[in-house]
Amino acid sequence: MEKIKVLLVEDDPNLGILLKEYLEAKGYSTVLAMNGKEGYDVFSKDKFNICILDVMMPVKDGYTLAKEIRAIDNKIPIVFLTAKSMKEDAIEGFTAGADDYITKPFSMEELLMRIIAILRRTENKPSMDSAKTEFRIGKYKFNYQHQTIEIKGVQQKLTTKESDLLKLLCLNANEVLDRNFALKSIWHDNNYFSGRSMDVYIAKLRKYLKEDSSVELLNVHGKGFKLLIGK
Repeated sequence: MEKIKVLLVEDDPNLGILLKEYLEAKGYSTVLAMNGKEGYDVFSKDKFNICILDVMMPVKDGYTLAKEIRAIDNKIPIVFLTAKSMKEDAIEGFTAGADDYITKPFSMEELLMRIIAILRRTENKPSMDSAKTEFRIGKYKFNYQHQTIEIKGVQQKLTTKESDLLKLLCLNANEVLDRNFALKSIWHDNNYFSGRSMDVYIAKLRKYLKEDSSVELLNVHGKGFKLLIGK
Protein backbone atom coordinates (compact mmCIF):
# COMPACT_ATOMS: atom_id res chain seq x y z
CA MET A 1 0.00 0.00 0.00
CA GLU A 2 1.29 3.43 -0.92
CA LYS A 3 2.25 5.57 2.07
CA ILE A 4 0.17 8.57 3.05
CA LYS A 5 2.11 11.70 2.19
CA VAL A 6 2.15 14.63 4.61
CA LEU A 7 3.27 18.20 3.94
CA LEU A 8 4.49 19.67 7.24
CA VAL A 9 5.21 23.40 7.26
CA GLU A 10 6.78 24.52 10.54
CA ASP A 11 9.35 27.29 11.03
CA ASP A 12 10.64 25.99 14.39
CA PRO A 13 13.37 23.60 13.21
CA ASN A 14 13.42 21.58 16.45
CA LEU A 15 9.65 21.00 16.48
CA GLY A 16 9.57 20.46 12.73
CA ILE A 17 12.25 17.76 12.78
CA LEU A 18 10.68 16.12 15.85
CA LEU A 19 7.24 15.97 14.19
CA LYS A 20 8.69 14.74 10.90
CA GLU A 21 10.58 11.92 12.61
CA TYR A 22 7.52 10.96 14.68
CA LEU A 23 5.18 10.86 11.68
CA GLU A 24 7.68 8.86 9.63
CA ALA A 25 8.05 6.40 12.53
CA LYS A 26 4.26 5.99 12.35
CA GLY A 27 4.43 5.16 8.64
CA TYR A 28 3.71 8.55 7.05
CA SER A 29 5.93 9.90 4.28
CA THR A 30 6.58 13.45 5.49
CA VAL A 31 8.09 16.46 3.73
CA LEU A 32 9.16 19.34 5.99
CA ALA A 33 9.15 22.96 4.75
CA MET A 34 10.47 25.78 6.94
CA ASN A 35 8.22 28.68 5.88
CA GLY A 36 5.05 29.44 3.94
CA LYS A 37 6.78 30.22 0.66
CA GLU A 38 8.81 27.03 0.77
CA GLY A 39 5.65 25.14 1.70
CA TYR A 40 3.78 26.49 -1.33
CA ASP A 41 6.70 25.68 -3.66
CA VAL A 42 6.82 22.10 -2.37
CA PHE A 43 3.02 21.63 -2.56
CA SER A 44 2.78 22.95 -6.11
CA LYS A 45 5.35 20.41 -7.33
CA ASP A 46 4.18 17.24 -5.56
CA LYS A 47 1.07 15.33 -4.44
CA PHE A 48 0.08 15.11 -0.78
CA ASN A 49 -2.74 13.53 1.22
CA ILE A 50 -2.81 16.07 4.07
CA CYS A 51 -1.16 19.39 5.04
CA ILE A 52 -0.11 20.40 8.56
CA LEU A 53 0.62 24.12 8.69
CA ASP A 54 2.02 26.34 11.41
CA VAL A 55 0.17 29.67 11.53
CA MET A 56 2.84 32.18 12.57
CA MET A 57 5.66 31.84 10.05
CA PRO A 58 8.12 34.17 8.34
CA VAL A 59 7.78 35.08 4.64
CA LYS A 60 4.19 33.78 4.44
CA ASP A 61 1.79 32.87 7.26
CA GLY A 62 -0.23 29.67 7.46
CA TYR A 63 -3.58 31.32 6.71
CA THR A 64 -2.25 32.74 3.44
CA LEU A 65 -0.61 29.45 2.54
CA ALA A 66 -3.85 27.53 3.21
CA LYS A 67 -5.78 29.80 0.84
CA GLU A 68 -3.15 29.28 -1.86
CA ILE A 69 -3.22 25.51 -1.33
CA ARG A 70 -7.03 25.58 -1.56
CA ALA A 71 -6.73 27.38 -4.91
CA ILE A 72 -4.77 24.37 -6.23
CA ASP A 73 -6.66 21.60 -4.43
CA ASN A 74 -9.89 22.45 -2.62
CA LYS A 75 -10.30 18.93 -1.19
CA ILE A 76 -7.00 18.25 0.58
CA PRO A 77 -7.31 18.21 4.40
CA ILE A 78 -5.52 21.02 6.25
CA VAL A 79 -4.63 21.12 9.95
CA PHE A 80 -3.32 24.28 11.60
CA LEU A 81 -0.72 24.21 14.39
CA THR A 82 -0.64 27.39 16.43
CA ALA A 83 0.12 28.93 19.79
CA LYS A 84 -3.00 31.07 19.36
CA SER A 85 -6.03 29.86 21.28
CA MET A 86 -8.51 32.72 20.80
CA LYS A 87 -11.84 31.69 19.29
CA GLU A 88 -11.48 34.44 16.68
CA ASP A 89 -8.23 32.85 15.49
CA ALA A 90 -9.97 29.49 15.12
CA ILE A 91 -12.70 31.13 13.05
CA GLU A 92 -10.08 32.79 10.86
CA GLY A 93 -8.42 29.40 10.43
CA PHE A 94 -11.66 27.73 9.32
CA THR A 95 -12.33 30.66 6.98
CA ALA A 96 -8.92 30.05 5.41
CA GLY A 97 -9.93 26.45 4.76
CA ALA A 98 -8.88 24.46 7.82
CA ASP A 99 -10.30 21.02 8.57
CA ASP A 100 -8.91 21.10 12.10
CA TYR A 101 -7.05 23.39 14.46
CA ILE A 102 -4.69 22.31 17.25
CA THR A 103 -3.08 24.67 19.75
CA LYS A 104 0.45 24.40 21.09
CA PRO A 105 1.60 22.76 23.25
CA PHE A 106 0.05 19.49 22.12
CA SER A 107 0.97 15.83 22.37
CA MET A 108 2.13 14.07 19.24
CA GLU A 109 -0.37 11.33 19.97
CA GLU A 110 -3.20 13.88 19.84
CA LEU A 111 -1.98 15.21 16.49
CA LEU A 112 -1.74 11.67 15.14
CA MET A 113 -5.29 10.84 16.27
CA ARG A 114 -6.60 13.98 14.58
CA ILE A 115 -4.77 13.14 11.35
CA ILE A 116 -6.23 9.62 11.38
CA ALA A 117 -9.74 10.96 12.05
CA ILE A 118 -9.56 13.57 9.28
CA LEU A 119 -8.22 11.11 6.71
CA ARG A 120 -10.93 8.61 7.65
CA ARG A 121 -13.62 11.27 7.17
CA THR A 122 -12.29 12.53 3.85
CA GLU A 123 -11.40 9.16 2.31
CA ASN A 124 -14.59 7.38 3.40
CA LYS A 125 -17.10 10.16 2.96
CA PRO A 126 -20.61 9.05 3.75
CA SER A 127 -22.97 9.26 0.84
CA MET A 128 -25.38 12.19 0.94
CA ASP A 129 -29.10 11.48 1.27
CA SER A 130 -29.72 11.63 -2.47
CA ALA A 131 -27.90 10.62 -5.62
CA LYS A 132 -29.10 13.83 -7.23
CA THR A 133 -26.20 16.08 -8.27
CA GLU A 134 -27.85 19.00 -10.12
CA PHE A 135 -30.14 21.55 -8.51
CA ARG A 136 -31.96 24.75 -9.44
CA ILE A 137 -31.79 27.41 -6.73
CA GLY A 138 -33.88 30.24 -8.12
CA LYS A 139 -31.80 31.59 -11.00
CA TYR A 140 -28.76 29.58 -9.93
CA LYS A 141 -27.60 26.23 -11.24
CA PHE A 142 -25.78 24.14 -8.64
CA ASN A 143 -23.72 21.16 -9.75
CA TYR A 144 -22.75 19.12 -6.70
CA GLN A 145 -20.47 16.75 -8.60
CA HIS A 146 -18.47 19.60 -10.18
CA GLN A 147 -18.75 21.74 -7.02
CA THR A 148 -19.97 24.84 -8.86
CA ILE A 149 -22.85 27.29 -8.76
CA GLU A 150 -23.64 29.43 -11.79
CA ILE A 151 -25.79 32.47 -12.51
CA LYS A 152 -25.92 34.53 -15.71
CA GLY A 153 -22.95 32.58 -17.10
CA VAL A 154 -20.75 33.41 -14.10
CA GLN A 155 -19.49 30.33 -12.29
CA GLN A 156 -18.35 30.10 -8.67
CA LYS A 157 -16.17 27.18 -7.61
CA LEU A 158 -17.08 25.71 -4.22
CA THR A 159 -15.04 23.82 -1.65
CA THR A 160 -16.09 20.30 -0.69
CA LYS A 161 -17.71 21.42 2.57
CA GLU A 162 -19.53 24.29 0.83
CA SER A 163 -20.87 21.80 -1.71
CA ASP A 164 -21.90 19.28 0.93
CA LEU A 165 -23.67 21.94 2.99
CA LEU A 166 -25.42 23.47 -0.02
CA LYS A 167 -26.61 20.03 -1.14
CA LEU A 168 -28.12 19.35 2.28
CA LEU A 169 -29.85 22.72 2.15
CA CYS A 170 -31.19 21.96 -1.35
CA LEU A 171 -32.47 18.56 -0.28
CA ASN A 172 -34.34 20.34 2.53
CA ALA A 173 -35.31 23.43 0.50
CA ASN A 174 -38.03 25.57 2.14
CA GLU A 175 -37.77 23.41 5.27
CA VAL A 176 -35.55 23.67 8.34
CA LEU A 177 -32.21 21.86 8.08
CA ASP A 178 -31.41 20.77 11.63
CA ARG A 179 -28.11 22.24 12.80
CA ASN A 180 -26.93 19.13 14.63
CA PHE A 181 -27.88 16.90 11.71
CA ALA A 182 -25.79 19.06 9.35
CA LEU A 183 -22.84 19.03 11.76
CA LYS A 184 -22.95 15.26 12.17
CA SER A 185 -23.41 14.69 8.42
CA ILE A 186 -20.55 16.92 7.26
CA TRP A 187 -18.24 17.62 10.23
CA HIS A 188 -19.03 14.33 12.01
CA ASP A 189 -19.28 16.03 15.41
CA ASN A 190 -21.08 19.00 16.91
CA ASN A 191 -18.43 20.62 19.11
CA TYR A 192 -17.91 24.37 19.41
CA PHE A 193 -15.28 24.70 16.70
CA SER A 194 -17.22 22.60 14.18
CA GLY A 195 -20.25 24.79 14.87
CA ARG A 196 -18.27 27.97 14.30
CA SER A 197 -16.79 26.47 11.14
CA MET A 198 -20.28 25.72 9.80
CA ASP A 199 -21.39 29.28 10.56
CA VAL A 200 -18.49 30.55 8.44
CA TYR A 201 -19.56 28.32 5.54
CA ILE A 202 -23.20 29.43 5.87
CA ALA A 203 -22.03 33.05 5.61
CA LYS A 204 -20.04 32.18 2.48
CA LEU A 205 -23.02 30.44 0.86
CA ARG A 206 -25.26 33.40 1.70
CA LYS A 207 -22.76 35.67 -0.09
CA TYR A 208 -22.68 33.40 -3.16
CA LEU A 209 -26.50 33.39 -3.39
CA LYS A 210 -27.07 37.13 -2.98
CA GLU A 211 -27.55 37.81 -6.72
CA ASP A 212 -31.08 36.37 -6.68
CA SER A 213 -33.47 38.19 -4.34
CA SER A 214 -35.93 35.27 -4.47
CA VAL A 215 -33.36 33.09 -2.66
CA GLU A 216 -32.78 33.47 1.08
CA LEU A 217 -30.61 31.49 3.46
CA LEU A 218 -32.04 32.02 6.93
CA ASN A 219 -30.88 31.18 10.44
CA VAL A 220 -33.71 29.56 12.38
CA HIS A 221 -32.90 30.34 16.00
CA GLY A 222 -32.32 27.27 18.14
CA LYS A 223 -33.00 24.90 15.23
CA GLY A 224 -30.82 25.34 12.17
CA PHE A 225 -31.08 26.87 8.71
CA LYS A 226 -33.65 27.23 5.97
CA LEU A 227 -32.97 27.73 2.26
CA LEU A 228 -35.99 29.62 0.92
CA ILE A 229 -36.43 29.44 -2.84
CA GLY A 230 -39.18 31.65 -4.27
CA LYS A 231 -41.42 30.46 -7.05
